[in-house]
Amino acid sequence: MDTAVDLVEIYLRLNGYLTLSEWQIQTLGPLGRWQTLTDVDLLGVRFPGDIYIADVHDPAERAVLSLTDELLLLEEDTVDVILGEVKEGEAVFNPSFTRHETLHTVLHRLAWIYPEEELARVVSELSTVGACHTPGRGGGRIRTRLVAFGRAPQVGVNAVPIGRVLESTAALLDRYEDVLRSARFRSPSVDTLKLIHKAGFRLSRGSSDAPDSP
Repeated sequence: MDTAVDLVEIYLRLNGYLTLSEWQIQTLGPLGRWQTLTDVDLLGVRFPGDIYIADVHDPAERAVLSLTDELLLLEEDTVDVILGEVKEGEAVFNPSFTRHETLHTVLHRLAWIYPEEELARVVSELSTVGACHTPGRGGGRIRTRLVAFGRAPQVGVNAVPIGRVLESTAALLDRYEDVLRSARFRSPSVDTLKLIHKAGFRLSRGSSDAPDSP
């Protein structure tokens, strides 16, 4: 797995998302042969409510082990669905990422959570404006959005600076070191961050005013 994709997936999982990664999209070519259109780096789904780093019941512990991150711009009582593209360069989408075939294939896996008549609108609005709000099939609300993780000047609904993701993930691993000491992530990103931490180093941002870089 690409290291940058691995980093973002671990970040999303730590913040309560269920994820799928590096998903190839197949489509019929002009000669009637099946071909790979593109790869979708990440699909993430987070249901509303508080998320904790471990199983806790004591109110004081729940407050300490609660996970919240401003980078995700979560909305109250709203399911957050992310179709993510991870870039080591500028946070932009490849043209094939926003094609109907790509969006429909991915969202078809989640079709049940949308009212039947809403899925076509979700695909259409994602391809044009990058985000869509819909009611959920069983009630509540769903925000579906395209998110590019890469170099970006600031956090937005459709872009998250990957440098900020790196900082946030490192901070989570540091903050919850005692809780996660026995956890096995099988992730090169986490292994690297843990090694940096054990060696006594801490990540810090430089003084440059340039947009976030990987």
